[in-house]
Amino acid sequence: MDNVIFSSSGSLIAIIALIVALSLYLQKFKAFKSIGPALTVIIFGILLSNLKIVPTMANVYVVIFQYAIPLSMTMMLLNVDLSKMLKLSKQPLLAMLFAVLSVGFVSLLTGFIFAPKLNEGWKMAGMFVGTYTGGSSNLTAIGTGLNASAETFAAANAADYVIGMPTLIFLFAAPAILKKSKKFQKFWPYSLSEDELLGEGHEELMSEKEWSIKDIAWLFAIGFVVTEIATLISTMAPGTLQSAVRILLITTIAIALAQVKPVKKIKGSIDLGLYVALFFLAIIGFMVNLKDFFGSTMLISLYILSVIVFSLLLHLILCRLFKIKYQYVIVSIVASIADGSTSALVAASAQWRSLVSIGVVLGAIGNALGNYLGISIAYLLKTIIGA
Repeated sequence: MDNVIFSSSGSLIAIIALIVALSLYLQKFKAFKSIGPALTVIIFGILLSNLKIVPTMANVYVVIFQYAIPLSMTMMLLNVDLSKMLKLSKQPLLAMLFAVLSVGFVSLLTGFIFAPKLNEGWKMAGMFVGTYTGGSSNLTAIGTGLNASAETFAAANAADYVIGMPTLIFLFAAPAILKKSKKFQKFWPYSLSEDELLGEGHEELMSEKEWSIKDIAWLFAIGFVVTEIATLISTMAPGTLQSAVRILLITTIAIALAQVKPVKKIKGSIDLGLYVALFFLAIIGFMVNLKDFFGSTMLISLYILSVIVFSLLLHLILCRLFKIKYQYVIVSIVASIADGSTSALVAASAQWRSLVSIGVVLGAIGNALGNYLGISIAYLLKTIIGA
């Protein structure tokens, strides 16, 4: 909180709200529309924190972290038509399975090289499997389950931000880049049509629509209630699985509610869900310290880079061989490297309305599988290298 211009909770909330509003306004310009509101918010956040205008961490961020993503997830999932989703589920599920297997396989192989050279390297291997199959929450859960030291947590998180954040930023921009690339379309001709991507209604996200304060009131009410119910039930699960259980419960309850006729009539669920999530992404931007690029341990960063690059290559090769549509591939990659909500944000920013709910579900699957796979890989590696 030291040496920054704004540090009070009120000023930080005001700045975040202003960043979100400005990012949405800028979508009227072609340059900003091409990268989408999510990436625009992240970039603003990075600039403000690294220019010492706002802190990289504050108490109010924790509160937003706790509620923004569950609320956003719930709202977005209320747009799910389960019967249609099940018809589309084969390819995205296969893409997600390839993502999880690729990360596990590559983390194990590269672990033979890097783990013996790092303090608690075998634990880091498991933590990296977690974070690249279900997001940062898995890194924390697996690290806790493996009793990793505070130093290991700090080093792993710093290196993850250094390598993972640029990767994530690129993935936010990927849909626009690939859509314009004729070379890519020739190499990867498997794609969903515009009608399939837009889904029913063909309404552009964040465009002018008619929906009332009652819709907003019900969306927030349902979001908070579902989040609290899922949180309470998840406390009954073992500590290392609570995050995964919570996400799965939110997904399950929200999808179930989405099939109820009165809920189906509520308007604006995806738009409001994206708006709430942008508050979370602003903080993600705040937390990116560019100096970490030079200050983090080079060997750990190289380890993470190897995991990301080679697992992505293996994942892409498998998906191409099985002729999986590239939109599913991108959604599954983001769901594994980040999480389901971020995957939904990428889909939403790219105007892939029909893939928003699928992204969330894939992230929940990766989140659940990542805990088991990460801990298994860690102990297998420990046994093999004799750590």
